Amino acid sequence: MPETVIDAFRGTVAATPDKIAFRTLDEDAVAWTWREVGERAEAIAKGLHELGVSGGDQIALMLTNRPEFHVCDLAGILLGAATLSVYNTLAPEQLVYLLDDAGASVIIAEQAFLPVIRQVREQLARPVEVVVVDGEPGPGELSLDEVMDRGRASTYDLEEASAAIGADTVVTLIYTSGTTGDPKGVQLTHRNILAAYEGADGRVTMPDDARVISWLPAAHIAERMAHHYLPLRHGIEVTCCPDPRRIAEYLPQVRPTWFFAVPRVWEKLKSAVEAKLASIPGEQGEQIRAALAAAVQKVKLEQSRQPVPTELAAAVEQADAAIFAGIRRQLGLDRIDVANVGASPTPPEVLEFFHAIGVPVSEIWGMSETAGLGASNPIEDIRIGTVGRAPDNVRLKLGEDGELLVKSDVVTPGYRNLPEKNRETIVDGWLHTGDIATIDDDGYVRIIDRKKELIISSGGKNMSPALIESRLTTASPLIGQAVAIGDGRPYNTALIVLDPDALPVWARAHGIDGATPAELAGDEQLLAEIDAAVQAANARLSRVEQIKKYTVLAEEWLPASDELTPTMKLRRRPIEAKYRTQIDAMYAP
Repeated sequence: MPETVIDAFRGTVAATPDKIAFRTLDEDAVAWTWREVGERAEAIAKGLHELGVSGGDQIALMLTNRPEFHVCDLAGILLGAATLSVYNTLAPEQLVYLLDDAGASVIIAEQAFLPVIRQVREQLARPVEVVVVDGEPGPGELSLDEVMDRGRASTYDLEEASAAIGADTVVTLIYTSGTTGDPKGVQLTHRNILAAYEGADGRVTMPDDARVISWLPAAHIAERMAHHYLPLRHGIEVTCCPDPRRIAEYLPQVRPTWFFAVPRVWEKLKSAVEAKLASIPGEQGEQIRAALAAAVQKVKLEQSRQPVPTELAAAVEQADAAIFAGIRRQLGLDRIDVANVGASPTPPEVLEFFHAIGVPVSEIWGMSETAGLGASNPIEDIRIGTVGRAPDNVRLKLGEDGELLVKSDVVTPGYRNLPEKNRETIVDGWLHTGDIATIDDDGYVRIIDRKKELIISSGGKNMSPALIESRLTTASPLIGQAVAIGDGRPYNTALIVLDPDALPVWARAHGIDGATPAELAGDEQLLAEIDAAVQAANARLSRVEQIKKYTVLAEEWLPASDELTPTMKLRRRPIEAKYRTQIDAMYAP
């Protein structure tokens, strides 16, 4: 095991210098080898040193998913400077907070984000150098090429600087999404990343032709670990997808060997396949749908540890070759070794569907505070409904109230500038995660919900809003977001947001042209389908969990909005405050 991330990277360069490291699919496509990545990163690191950056400093990155992100982040690692990736949708006030809290001395950005950077630059507590990766820089700014030219001309001994970096040097700051209050800067060290490397061994396969797609926000730990730090160690080929809305387009072109996505992406892929299968007419369509139902039945039997009848197993094997293999190719998931889902609960029927078509998607659990590692399903024994079990170098236990606690070298040394929060969160080396969970006799973990988000009805019943919401969103592709309300109330209600991708498809199918989303939200046919979906969801909930009333909102919720964090998590308190009138109306006598 290497002693630092730098050692891991240099080992990769030495072992596979001519292998493609980072590439794009655009018209100006690039494909940098690991040798080229090393040369570029060293030039940038030396150039940044000429600008005054040294070990212990902070470098901010405001970039889309592009190869320059990886080499600039790596340059910071080589210098011993911590990097922080900034969500590209931040408002000026939020950007000022992050840059000041981190103490960033440089921000590396794209042209598209320069207007907001220029707006806040004079408001910052300390001077910040601005480096532009594309196009011409403005007055008082530098291009990345200029920084690299300075680096190539520099006599700075980068090898000596890197040798002084140790296991406890901070590699990056990951700012939590902040569902309430200001984001917290999670400090991750080389020790944390190396422990995550160790924990991932055996849970994620790394064949010689391993390929991933970099498409999630780099400010999120899942993106950083899966598509940046792990590739640095294992020499994985990374294709950069600058627009996450194009991920379904990229999958068949890249055909990744490992793919991680949030639940909503898997739900939409499932809906797209089901819609296509439903459109196949006649006996052929009936046979295909029957084959899928049989495959799901087989998955259910396997998951419940019941024997699979020989006839059923043979039928599914035949269907896999004749039907499901083609579906996997069309989706771009035909070369998948490992497929994961995380960040929020995933409905079991979504996982059963993908297992049925031969894509064994499994849930994983981790936090920014644990370098993204915590629990995962072993490839050989995936248990749907759980997030798997801890790797050998992670210890898990439950607190008296059912809170999941973690002790391991993956655990952050603490939040930046928040000593009191650190004392509350890490006690005797145990990280208090804020998640309520169960752990079975085999060590498999089930996440119930966030400790602070549980609904406790006026009758004292504890309920998981995430469970209720997942029942709603999977009941119809028309439901994009749902928020369960009911804490301290006599019954549960919900706010429902229509899915912007499914709406126009539904409208065309019903002969409705030119209607806006707001107009469609009042359409009687559509509301009837939403009502049917709510009743279907209720049929899968206990009586006390069921939704008694709901309101369909005539608007779209976007990432980094009042309602959603940049990683699409619900901002429950702001939602309840913003939609107080609608909520109160549902509880009016």
